[in-house]
Amino acid sequence: MLTDLAVRKAAPRAKSYKLSDGGGLYLLVTAAGQRYWRMDYRFGEKRATAALGVYPTITLAEARAKRLEIKKQIAEGVNPAAKRKIDKITGPLASVNSFRAVAEEWHEKARREGRAEVTLGKLKWLLEFAYPFIGDRKIGEIKAPELLDVLRSVEKRGHYETARRLRSTCGQVFRYAIATGRADRDVSADLRGALIVPKVTHRAAITTAKEAGVLLRAIDAYSGYPVTHAALRLAPYVFVRPGELRHAEWSEFDFTRNIWTIAAEKTKMRVAHRVPLSRQVLAMLEELREITGSRRYLFPAQGKRDRPMCENTINLALRRMGFDSKTMTAHGFRAMASTLLNEQGVWNPDAIERQLGHAETDDVRRAYARGEHWEERVRMMDSWSDYLDRLRSGAKILQGSFRNPPSFGISR
Repeated sequence: MLTDLAVRKAAPRAKSYKLSDGGGLYLLVTAAGQRYWRMDYRFGEKRATAALGVYPTITLAEARAKRLEIKKQIAEGVNPAAKRKIDKITGPLASVNSFRAVAEEWHEKARREGRAEVTLGKLKWLLEFAYPFIGDRKIGEIKAPELLDVLRSVEKRGHYETARRLRSTCGQVFRYAIATGRADRDVSADLRGALIVPKVTHRAAITTAKEAGVLLRAIDAYSGYPVTHAALRLAPYVFVRPGELRHAEWSEFDFTRNIWTIAAEKTKMRVAHRVPLSRQVLAMLEELREITGSRRYLFPAQGKRDRPMCENTINLALRRMGFDSKTMTAHGFRAMASTLLNEQGVWNPDAIERQLGHAETDDVRRAYARGEHWEERVRMMDSWSDYLDRLRSGAKILQGSFRNPPSFGISR
């Protein structure tokens, strides 16, 4: 009933009525007969009017409740008009506010940004640890102790580094939730120092010339799956990251200029990376092309034409050859190349770093060191292939020669 409304001065083409309690609430009646709840209020030095809905869909009691909420906002220093704009933006997302929903949305955003498939897979794997605990919780209501319980459950398995990475990944999800209006703060920040700090262990690698020769001879004697054998043979010669090797595609190879170009989205640094192909590498690729040349990947998974080999394939092959996880890993071919090339004392350290696909971390140095040292890298990769051949044959290697290496005349 509207018996407690008093007549308000009418607009030229509409009539309006104001409640008699003096609270600023009134009913606007248009010439066409529509009736709208309105409320006049003052925020700071400015006067404003808030629309509270249509009568009778919104009853008098509901309109008064909305008026009370606006008065509460003003008392707390919140501008009702600004809050309405924020609610309008974030409203569609409010119904999709569980941790799982926000995490999956953030993961899809990462995919559209061009994150490597390997990275996306690891992020999804990490988040799976959290879903059983907080997946269905509203992300804005999750407290730091709840997230700590998730991380402690991972720590109890002895996976200390995984727990640290999960905290970092959850932090990115929380910050995305803040940006989209579904959370007010990143509770993962409160957990700094709460987790066990794992002892840093470097990936195992063979880094002496003698042991490298033993490894190369063992690779030659490997009797497993031919595609795995090909990957093992190629790895020390190109020393790219294991994921870049696994995902190598035939379309990336220019056999006219003898260059392998790895697309930016496949590299850790998100910068396209070029690998000069020595005559030894070209010979290996020619042999491999007879096996997988009709497929997308150089090293497809066994029995699956359109998928690359599994992440642990090379490591498992090394174990089968007798090299345990404390002696050599797939990533260790990079450390082996870096160590032995630097020990030769022939090559510019920057050329070695560029061939490893490392980015300069010093902003000032990066601004001046823009060259790729390409010509030197071509000579270096040719020389490196010959060096590995000599190690395999058991030839005595003399280190520390500062003579410029010869060019093999392979066009690039």
